[in-house]
Amino acid sequence: MPETSINIVAFDIPYPATYGGSIDIFYKLKTLKEKGVRIVLHCFQYNKTEQTELEKYCEKVIYYPRKRGLRFMFSPLPYIVVTRKNKKLLENLQTNSYPILFEGMHSCAFLNATELADQKKIVRTHNIEHDYYKGLQKSSTNIPKKIYYGIESRKLNRFEAALEHADRILAISPNDYVYLSKLFPQVDFIPAFHPFNKLKSRSGKGDYFLYHGNLSVEENDSAVHFLLEKVFKHIEQKLIVAGKNPGKSLIEKAKLLKNVTLEENPSEDRMTELLQNAQACILPTFQGTGLKLKLLISLFSSRFVIANNTMAGNTGLKDLCEIANSAEEFVAAVNKISNREFTSEEVEERNRKLTAFTNDFNGDKLLKIIQEL
Repeated sequence: MPETSINIVAFDIPYPATYGGSIDIFYKLKTLKEKGVRIVLHCFQYNKTEQTELEKYCEKVIYYPRKRGLRFMFSPLPYIVVTRKNKKLLENLQTNSYPILFEGMHSCAFLNATELADQKKIVRTHNIEHDYYKGLQKSSTNIPKKIYYGIESRKLNRFEAALEHADRILAISPNDYVYLSKLFPQVDFIPAFHPFNKLKSRSGKGDYFLYHGNLSVEENDSAVHFLLEKVFKHIEQKLIVAGKNPGKSLIEKAKLLKNVTLEENPSEDRMTELLQNAQACILPTFQGTGLKLKLLISLFSSRFVIANNTMAGNTGLKDLCEIANSAEEFVAAVNKISNREFTSEEVEERNRKLTAFTNDFNGDKLLKIIQEL
């Protein structure tokens, strides 16, 4: 079989892989490399330095500065797209004939460029972006941000039509697949790539519940405020909240509850320890787009998972979770699960059901798509 090669255009430097989008891209690179794919990685630099780690998985890594500034707010293109529109990227994509995998709508400024007409193009959607920004607009209490999110949502809704120029579209969740399939004929479902080659869940019991995520993201901040105010304020069970850069109000609110501990910026090893020893991960969300990578991480690493329909519904993973939607249902679920033992039979059952969410399984699926092009 001839060697398979691909250009991957990433909206960020995907290492260190510290949030959902970068985790999906980084472990996709690793998986494709293991399957013998030669990768030219193009990535935008704005909050990370160049990373030699990426050279282990890529034939070549090329960095581009991401533009910033108020003037880009006045472009007809979405801000997340126009600030990644770099002529050098367009030139470099023309130096080979490999297919191009554009990661996220963010990186699609040249999706319909005539200069790339002869190259096959794949777009990995990380969200239905206009819905995601509409959700951010609803949850934000900052007026300038609220205005920005609303404008960006409308621009992204218009820009979505550019996906017709993709030869294949890779949806990250079943919900997104259903939505995109109604608009475009060339859609496949490939769930997020992630750090787990095998199930790490342990049988037994834990003595605390865990919420984990990037706490600087408004969606996650809202979820934790809900847990503190509506759930753990009214029960005695212990909650650990672990994640990056929590806001001041969250730090203050956590201090008021004796049964809540906030762990800021835990190391990777500490995060693994917290996940494996928890009795359950508790994962409400009020933002329904994309596949919540924290759900996959929880199922691969922890014991029980309590989630709402917005988090787990139509993911193919709902039957592995205890579903709770209202505050009262979350309280009831915590009480119900507190003293349950996670059995070895449940570990085996989960292992079987997660096969279709392993990197190996989905790497083969992606490789087949690339080779078909």
